[in-house]
Amino acid sequence: MNEKNKNLVVRIVSAVVLLPVVLFLLWKGGAYSAGLLGVAAAACASEYYTITMKKLTPAAWVGLVLAGLVPLVPLRNPEHVGEVAFWLTAGVFFFAWTYHLIRGPLPEAPVRAAHLITGFLYGAVGLTALSAVRLLENGLSWVICALVITWANDTAAYFAGRFLGRHKLYVEVSPNKTWEGFFGGMVGSVGGMFIARAGFFPHFTVVDCVVMGVVGGIFGPIGDLCESMLKRAYGVKDSGKLIPGHGGILDRIDALIFNAPLVFLYVQFVRGLLS
Repeated sequence: MNEKNKNLVVRIVSAVVLLPVVLFLLWKGGAYSAGLLGVAAAACASEYYTITMKKLTPAAWVGLVLAGLVPLVPLRNPEHVGEVAFWLTAGVFFFAWTYHLIRGPLPEAPVRAAHLITGFLYGAVGLTALSAVRLLENGLSWVICALVITWANDTAAYFAGRFLGRHKLYVEVSPNKTWEGFFGGMVGSVGGMFIARAGFFPHFTVVDCVVMGVVGGIFGPIGDLCESMLKRAYGVKDSGKLIPGHGGILDRIDALIFNAPLVFLYVQFVRGLLS
């Protein structure tokens, strides 16, 4: 068996083992799903810091621990998630600048402070949004919505790009992505939502399926490209080695991190379920 096939087998085994665990914890809800999302948030922050700083500094440990705690906030204070998250972010901001003002090195201090804040946000924002959405009466369906518009987009984009791709989307960041893959992915996101509606969640409206599918088709690829830009800027292939055959957790949920807050905003302001 050649190396490529071995890697494919490892990827499949990892998915078969991990996916049921993830879905089970999300289905259980409460502390189970919040804990899962908290661990994922900390892992995302850790990978971001490792990419940009090459190691986990004491300040980075503070950032990743706080990133992991924010998805737990909805369990205790579901009506004021945004307010609490804002003040936690403000605390990270002041800590980052004060720490690097004192510890230096001064020529690199502003950049390191900015990375500390961004790593925290990279881990906390999207996964906290999912944690808050999960607490709704139909919360699991909206979490599945975020997963569907992300995974269906990724799958459809891959096949559309492979068989139809001709025009490059953003070759400087991701040489293999094409416009055909982009629009194929959007069709996949919308189609995935209609399949979810027909099979599992009849309370999704046609408008929900179209709007969320289009949102996932736009912002999911942006999240993917942003992580690719980060890795290309720092000369790394994968964000980490946490998931055998798949790389790091950022490699797997980069698009979800961008889609999840938009699902939260849609549910809150369009469907009014969080008010």
